Amino acid sequence: MSNIRELSADIIRDAVEALCIEANTSLPTDVKAALDRAESAEPWPLAKETLGLLQKNLCVAAEQELPICQDTGMACVFLELGQDVHIDGDLNAAVDEGVRRGYEKAYLRKSITADPLQRVNTGDNTPAFLTVHLVPGSGCKITVAPKGAGSENMSRLAMLKPADGVQGVKDFVLETVKQAGANPCPPIVLGIGIGGSFDHCAALAKKALLRPLDQPNADPYYAALEQELLDAINATGFGPQGFGGATTCLGVSIEQRPTHVACLPVAVNMSCHVTRRASREV
Repeated sequence: MSNIRELSADIIRDAVEALCIEANTSLPTDVKAALDRAESAEPWPLAKETLGLLQKNLCVAAEQELPICQDTGMACVFLELGQDVHIDGDLNAAVDEGVRRGYEKAYLRKSITADPLQRVNTGDNTPAFLTVHLVPGSGCKITVAPKGAGSENMSRLAMLKPADGVQGVKDFVLETVKQAGANPCPPIVLGIGIGGSFDHCAALAKKALLRPLDQPNADPYYAALEQELLDAINATGFGPQGFGGATTCLGVSIEQRPTHVACLPVAVNMSCHVTRRASREV
């Protein structure tokens, strides 16, 4: 029988605090590498110059320890929690306190309203948007992925008919990108969910954004579809910041799950070139 591990909620709080700062001030290495490749390969002069300016912004942010984007986003927090872990304390309160401390300590912009219609700012970027996945073992991995509204607002979900098939999925993804245009600050990254239920599909799309861009889908069929969609999106010619060019998208990640025989849910969660995430095992 497995031994139960006791994990203090204070440890989770402190990790979330640090990760909020790290995620907002340092671009993940896989996203930075994709930007480097894009700048090197971009054939359009204005697009290449724009990518260079985006890179300069990253350098200035690093030198001055400033956020890499002025929209420091919703604090989306993901826990892969071992089923043999017992948390000593209130998990939700610990995560919210970690977000509160991180955003205040680093002077990050607070963007959360307490009510979606009355629009009163909570003043500390809480509550966090917490997702917990139970996994085997006694580990606990925390990922903080701040999500700005410019790209989030361009995200979409559709309940397609099974007869629409893979072509329907492709058409929906491309139409979503075309409707978004320059609004999500391209080059973008797409997380795509296919399958599940209405709500599960949207969660799959957000989860897909957590996968490093240099890790294709484990299923060769979906890995090929990711590459096909990436090529098709870059062929639209929107380019960096919508100025034209061959770099509209840095990466496409798909997460798929079983679904009802009469359903074909598809969700696109869009992120900009500063796709932010930071993880830690505690």
